[in-house]
Parts: sequence; structure tokens; C-alpha cells
Amino acid sequence: MGFRNLISEAAVIGRNVQLGPGSIILGKSRVGDGCYIGSFSIIGYPLRGPLLESVKNGVNIVERYVKGEGLGSVLGERCFIRSHSVIYETAVLGDNVETGHSIMIREEVKVGSNSKIGSHTIIDGNSFIGRNVNIQSGNYIPPGSKIEDNVFIGPCVIITNDKYPVSKRLEGVVIGEGAVIGAGSILIAGVRIGRRAVIGAGSVVTRDVDEGTVVYGCPARFRCTRRDYDLKRSLYESGRS
Repeated sequence: MGFRNLISEAAVIGRNVQLGPGSIILGKSRVGDGCYIGSFSIIGYPLRGPLLESVKNGVNIVERYVKGEGLGSVLGERCFIRSHSVIYETAVLGDNVETGHSIMIREEVKVGSNSKIGSHTIIDGNSFIGRNVNIQSGNYIPPGSKIEDNVFIGPCVIITNDKYPVSKRLEGVVIGEGAVIGAGSILIAGVRIGRRAVIGAGSVVTRDVDEGTVVYGCPARFRCTRRDYDLKRSLYESGRS
């Protein structure tokens, strides 16, 4: 028995788009040419305000959004969204964005072209992801985060935005172009990771990291330069160390 797809009357679907069984496209979503939407994914998921209002008034919001209400999401060309993913309305993805399974991208998030987002990753509202970013599985990226182009983030990294929970002052983390964040690291609210900096696996970063440096530990401390790191990596890849 097949599962029916739901596509909004107001959605704009490009050419050669493939939809897996049970996928849902709501509101005024726009899906570019050549995209793949995996099974049971939702594009254009309603914001919290309209959801609460619909419950209060006893209105079926899915029916409304299938008829064309809702702002919708924007997916560029050739995006590859794997199964059970949820992308909220007002989120914008560039061309060639690829996700793993069961990811969530919240409202007002922008993801640059050619970026990859691993399975079970959450990108919370009002965050910015640059181009050619590689985010591995199991990451949490909170509201206000800014990740610049060509950044690599290993699995299970935790980024925070509140130094004194629960406070009224939130500060996003900024990760500079070309930085590498090792698996299992924790970045404390408000820190700035400089361009091409490297954070070793399992580190707790409590203060800003200078451009082109390597830090690790708990708390993370300077260990060497990015130039030293690149040399060690080259030797390792060639089997000479």
C-alpha cells in the first residue's frame, strides 16, 4: 500500500523533481529543478505561531497550508533531502545542498550552496550556514549561530548560545571560513573561532580562538599553528607518520 504525497496548491515545483512516498510540501514553498525529497519529509513546516493559533481555533493547519497558506521553504536546484527530514517555512537552501536522514532546519535559517548536513542534525532558527560547509551527523546548532564558508564540523558537536541558562541574553557562536571543529567539541556561547582555526576532538572552547591556530583540551588551549597541523596531516595521509 503506497503513501500519498501532499503538495500545496501554491507550491512551485521545478523540473525533474523526485518525491519519496509520504513527502509533504506546504504553503508557498519553492523546490528547484532536479531536487530529491525523501520519504516522509516535510518542506514548509508551519511556524509556532500559526500552529498554536490553529489549535486554539480548532482549525486544521495542514489543510490550510495545502490550499496555499503559509510562507513555505525555498530549496535551490539539485538539493538532496533524505527521508524523515523537516524544513520549516522561511528556511532557504542554496543549490546542491545535501542532507542525511531525520534532520531539522528551523525558520529563518539560510544554508549556502554545496553544503552537507549529516543525519539527526538540528539547525535552529535564525542561523546562517555558508557555502561548502560539511556538518557531520548528530550536531546541534542553536539560534544565532554563524558558520562561514568551507567549515568542517565533526559529529556530535554542541554549540551553545547562553552562558548563564536560562538568561535573557543569548550570544551566537561565529565559526570563521575554513575552520575545522573536531568531533564531540563544545563551543560556549559567544566565542569566535578564527579563519582556518582547528579545534581538537572533545575540546571545550571557552574563549575566542585566533585565526590559523590549533587548540584542544578542556578548556581548549593553543597547541600549534594551522601550518603545523596541515603538515602533520599531509605526513599522516602519505603514511610517513
